[in-house]
Amino acid sequence: MTSPAATTVPATLLVTVAASAPTTVPALIARQAAERPDALAVTDGATVLTYRELVLNARRLAAELTDRGVGPGAAVGVLCARSTRVAVAHLAVWWAGGHVVPLDPAYPAARLAAMIDDAGIRLTLGDKALLADLGLPEDRSLVLTGTGPAGAGTGSDPEPADPDRGAVAVVYYTSGSTGQPKGVLVPHHAVADLVTAPDGIALRPGDRMLLRTSAGFDLSTLELWGPLANGAALAVSSSERPSAEDLARDVERFGATHAVLATALFHQLAARRSRIFGVLRTVVVGGEALAAEHAGAVLRTFPWLRLVNGYGPTEATTFATLHRVRPADCAGPVPIGRPFGGTGTAVLDEDRRPVPDGTRGELWLTGRLALGYLGRPELTAERFVELPGLGRAYRTGDLVSRRPDGVLEYHGRLDDQVKVRGFRIEPGEVEHALCGLPEVAEAAVVVRRAGREDAALTACVVPAEGGRPTPEALRRRLAERLPAHLVPTAWTVLDALPLTTSGKVDRRALAVDEAEAVDAADEAAPAPAAPAAPAALTPIQQVVAAAWSRALEQEVTAPDADFFAEGGHSLLAMWVVDDLREDLGVDLPLGDFLDHPTVAGQAALVERALLAAEAAEAAEAGESGR
Repeated sequence: MTSPAATTVPATLLVTVAASAPTTVPALIARQAAERPDALAVTDGATVLTYRELVLNARRLAAELTDRGVGPGAAVGVLCARSTRVAVAHLAVWWAGGHVVPLDPAYPAARLAAMIDDAGIRLTLGDKALLADLGLPEDRSLVLTGTGPAGAGTGSDPEPADPDRGAVAVVYYTSGSTGQPKGVLVPHHAVADLVTAPDGIALRPGDRMLLRTSAGFDLSTLELWGPLANGAALAVSSSERPSAEDLARDVERFGATHAVLATALFHQLAARRSRIFGVLRTVVVGGEALAAEHAGAVLRTFPWLRLVNGYGPTEATTFATLHRVRPADCAGPVPIGRPFGGTGTAVLDEDRRPVPDGTRGELWLTGRLALGYLGRPELTAERFVELPGLGRAYRTGDLVSRRPDGVLEYHGRLDDQVKVRGFRIEPGEVEHALCGLPEVAEAAVVVRRAGREDAALTACVVPAEGGRPTPEALRRRLAERLPAHLVPTAWTVLDALPLTTSGKVDRRALAVDEAEAVDAADEAAPAPAAPAAPAALTPIQQVVAAAWSRALEQEVTAPDADFFAEGGHSLLAMWVVDDLREDLGVDLPLGDFLDHPTVAGQAALVERALLAAEAAEAAEAGESGR
């Protein structure tokens, strides 16, 4: 690559949209509390907070954090289930001068401990049980209590200073190619400019945004602060693992008008013609390429819906471009749109020179950028570059082209990074974890059927000498170390990894070689000559197995079959739960499904639920007969 020092990006090829007036999210929320103190701010169904109550609770907690030593530059972990406490905790940390490191309760303890250590967290706020499970000492943890209506005397404390716009607001951890997750430092001004952009997602008093994303996933930035910065209300879906039916019920009971959905979830809801699209007015979709088929089907069925396709890496604060999807857009690949909210875009070639409209090049972003990567100066310098005529820019690694009307179209990646179910995955992180297991000599991770709804993160492993690990054993070991979305759902055991002529692993060959793939339930050892037939299924097990078979698109016949070992994941589990509700009239909580992942285990749950319902009906009949 030649030096870009003499290259200047013409203004006509750099698209920048002006940001809103300088401020921060805490200041905007305090303004709402002053102007509309009794308006609904946030509810999770159990707790309701007005703007006045939200601010007073947060400031009261901020004073306690200050007493505990939190100040400018302090990293504070937040580990709690989705509830009103999430908003209170974030605001309190900011008013105390610190920055938030969201910790996902679904992550393995080892992963959370590594994040706490890497971020330099000295105090973690959270739910009592979650903090206890993590084993943090009392001097490094603070239990969040219920946030009911604030007392009359809480307004007498002096108002805390608002954070500096250039200071770090939140650290989001994303997958890292070196085997360690990397912390992205998102500043206050970037969050504020995202949620107040006049050309962004419009939210106003009377609107209600559904919060269903984990606070550790950057889509939650728009979910959390979009409504609260603009006088709308935040409706928190508090179910730990909401099923499709739970999601629909929450949209209906809260009267939600807006939702932000990961693309994979949107595709699943669209395929089922979910009734949530009949209630919501605006749906923002992001995380990976939006399928024109599903977008078109939703718009045909719900023509009043405002469907927005969002694009952007965490390093550009959730969304850098937006596109209002129209039926005409669904005849081909759906565009990712134009920049908004202070973001600039440039499409450059390998020498960092602008390419003409219609020509593919790498997308570079400016404006609403992260400060860099926590403790990774070399990586920060590699990805965030000063370019003549462009200023500080982030190289996305994404291949795009710009149409004559300024709209961007997405064409894939320039490196090995992949997206599966909306999660950004660096294969190197999974490979590093696999190679850390004594039974694995080499490993390569690829995505098979990329871009399709049945895309599978696939691990190709070469056993260590004398070993023959089973995929199921490897899957269990990885699940103890990595978040669920980083655990492969398909496996291949090889004698050696294929190489290109240059000596590198031939990932393209691995991605298309499906003949060797085995799912995690298969044993790698030679099968016996006369395998025993699977045990007969009971009638309820047959219904469960049939629902699995439809979701997994493969026959399931064994009562001890494991859903995850068969290639299942949480999104597919949502639809199995939905099918069981329709087939048997049983509302099986998604959390129970995931905790009992065998056919027999789930059939037992269904049977208990049916017996309980029958007993309740009998008791009710007895009462009415008296």
